[in-house]
Amino acid sequence: MTSGLFISVEGIDGVGKSTQLGLLEEFLVAQGRTVLRTLEPGGTDLGQEIRHLLLHRKGDVAPRSEALLYAADRAHHVATKIRPALERGEVVLTDRYLDSSVAYQGVGRALDAEEVRAISMFAVENLLPALTILLDLPAEVARARRSQTGQEPDRLEREKVEFFEAVRQAYLEMASREPERWLVIDASASIEAMQEQIRDRVKQLLAR
Repeated sequence: MTSGLFISVEGIDGVGKSTQLGLLEEFLVAQGRTVLRTLEPGGTDLGQEIRHLLLHRKGDVAPRSEALLYAADRAHHVATKIRPALERGEVVLTDRYLDSSVAYQGVGRALDAEEVRAISMFAVENLLPALTILLDLPAEVARARRSQTGQEPDRLEREKVEFFEAVRQAYLEMASREPERWLVIDASASIEAMQEQIRDRVKQLLAR
């Protein structure tokens, strides 16, 4: 059993996940909560090594290998970092979780989405967030935003816009199937407006 609060933030690259996570962390700390902010892949030392293999090594990674590497990262992440924090009563905020694998590998890579989800559910021993926030933006708009950062794109970020639009639609489909867990936010709104929606939903969870 866990006593903390587990929140994940999802969306294609360029929608503003880091900004919203930072603002949410500030809000929660101001409420007196202990917060663990983390990310996938790469939330642990082992995860950093896996992140390099997935995003920065030269050459291709076979789709099934990619899905299994993400699952391996997630299994270690949950066992050594997320679950212990929840058991201490902390709020865990993660930039991406297993829904990323379903969207990116299950749909974007044209694997079986249910199989990819099953692999991740095995990896995390069925641990799901109480809330998953989806920052939604058309792939073309998100790509334009990414291009303005001046950062060198990683292996996934170099995919075609059609790939990211398929991932986006996969996210929206998952959210429609589990509306009690998901909060979908229009990421074209102002930073402040998005954060207000997020905080309103989080306040409800904290009040339970």
